[in-house]
Amino acid sequence: MKTEAQNDVTRILKENRRAVDEALKRGVRKAMLRHKKDGLPVVVERNGKIERVKPEDLGY
Repeated sequence: MKTEAQNDVTRILKENRRAVDEALKRGVRKAMLRHKKDGLPVVVERNGKIERVKPEDLGY
């Protein structure tokens, strides 16, 4: 049985999908730009392997 908090999260995700997607996009962009500014790679998963990639190589 789901808890009240789980039900709230599910409801928010269903009712506000566009807002949640936009917030995630903004957060990813902010993190990518910070990594780029600091000269740090980001960690991604590709084909089951963990890789370190420059943000520039991902279009940032």
